Amino acid sequence: MPEAVDAVEMQAALVRLRRTSGLPVVFGGLLSDARHARIAELNGAQTSALRGLVVSAGSGLGGKAIALSRPCAVTDYAASRHISHEYDAAVAAEGLRSVVAVPVVVRRAVRGVLYGALRTPGALGDRTFDAVVAAARDVEQSLAVRDSARQLLAAGRERVSDPDAVPGAWEDVREAHRDLRALVPRVVDPVLRDELLEVCGRLASASGARAPAAREVRLAPREVDVVACVAAGATNAAAAERLGLRPETVKGYLRSAMRKLGAHTRLEAVVAARRAGLLP
Repeated sequence: MPEAVDAVEMQAALVRLRRTSGLPVVFGGLLSDARHARIAELNGAQTSALRGLVVSAGSGLGGKAIALSRPCAVTDYAASRHISHEYDAAVAAEGLRSVVAVPVVVRRAVRGVLYGALRTPGALGDRTFDAVVAAARDVEQSLAVRDSARQLLAAGRERVSDPDAVPGAWEDVREAHRDLRALVPRVVDPVLRDELLEVCGRLASASGARAPAAREVRLAPREVDVVACVAAGATNAAAAERLGLRPETVKGYLRSAMRKLGAHTRLEAVVAARRAGLLP
């Protein structure tokens, strides 16, 4: 399932790339292991020759990009003396001539490869080349966010199971809750986002039932995010940087949250949020 979801990120990047760059053909795939990528996503292809093609590290243009962990390009694929030619038949069947391959690298590990191609020979312009590189970077960022989300989910589930078992673990629970809340808006996949929110809710209620006298309080998601940052001692500026917001926006969310919580200070807001079961 995670691999299928990751492929959606590649597909979305290819759609954006073809629309913004004007390239007639873009395609790519993720690595199934450290040395092999399977071409699974294509946009603009006229045949099925490339679909399912397994590219090995060091072989062809994409394999060279994987092995070197950097972008590689040829002005005429079939005539190039700088690559091996294991995949010439598939490339010729699609009519590709000028091709660029850019590796998708996350934390120094190649996770996939993304291609842009013309059906005429010649060098790709700088703007086109940069667009392909930017598309690969978009995929990298999406995969990095997804990796972080999975790691935080695992840590959050572990911490919520028995936070009293380890001395000082409550600070870990609160840190996990804060990190998860900050990550949620960056996750595009709705299933993964719902998982993150579900664990956030479990972390927030891990201390037990709501305080008996606590009134029902409903905060907007971003209001909870801001109060969680405040609970960790963050200034408005620090919270803004962490959440990808402007300091003025953070100030507005905090003011609104304080009003709903009946709080007059930042500390009162944190205490009221915990009593209401909104924070761990």
